[in-house]
Amino acid sequence: MKSFSAFVDKNARFIFPLPAVLAILVLIVAPVVTNFVLSLYDYFVGGRAVYIGLENYQRAFGDARVWNGVRNTFYFTFTAVPLQLVLGIAIATLFNRDFPGKGIARTVILLPMVATPVAIALIWALMFNPSLGVLNYFLESLGLPRSLWVAQSNLAIPSLVLVDTWQWSPMIALILLAAMQSVPAEHYEAARIDGASGWQSFWHITIPSIRSAIVVALILRAVDALKTFDIIYVITEGGPGIASETLNVLAFKTGFQFFHAGYAATLLIFLMFTVLGIAILLNVIRRRV
Repeated sequence: MKSFSAFVDKNARFIFPLPAVLAILVLIVAPVVTNFVLSLYDYFVGGRAVYIGLENYQRAFGDARVWNGVRNTFYFTFTAVPLQLVLGIAIATLFNRDFPGKGIARTVILLPMVATPVAIALIWALMFNPSLGVLNYFLESLGLPRSLWVAQSNLAIPSLVLVDTWQWSPMIALILLAAMQSVPAEHYEAARIDGASGWQSFWHITIPSIRSAIVVALILRAVDALKTFDIIYVITEGGPGIASETLNVLAFKTGFQFFHAGYAATLLIFLMFTVLGIAILLNVIRRRV
């Protein structure tokens, strides 16, 4: 027993991190390696796997549908995330002040973030219905023309951005609210004494003080938005046609509808490096802020 205790004490720096290292190897490294190996094969589910090297990658780079998926992925991400950032800052600024019913309002506005994504998608799919959806009822009540929403090619991704923004703006607001509450009140008092307006205090005190939190929120949301699958697949399945088919949705269809597992693995490797590249870029920006 003493020898075991002595062994643990001597090698504690290796033993205690071991569970975390094993978890990373099993849950992250092993699936990535397996996926990469699978991408080197022409494998139709139920058939025989044939080693073809990098042919799947060559096919992906020349596949117009893949590039459509890349465009849709970036279109969705770089439309949704800036919009969510602006709304998140506005919501955080509002809740950084005292007003009656603040606690209840804060609870209500956080509900979309904790709801099940698939359930949210199903509800929004009903709301987007061109014939029976409640959104068209509201448009008609305001004297505006009805919309096809996700049934129209050029409105499909903006409609999905609306859903994603409704769901995830509260998360950005929560991160930024915590940062705003850490800004010393003396800074605002000094600015008020010097005659600064509310907008000037916000622009020259609040924004610089929460700049790091803004970048962190951007990193979290951008990485998550690039991988968005549930609301897109449940509401549109990438349609109409392939108008809202992101790279993630295309990989799912390729693997689980068309059963081309090798090519699907290639698309997921492509997506992984896209997400990794964006994450690295945003981290470089964070370090320079």
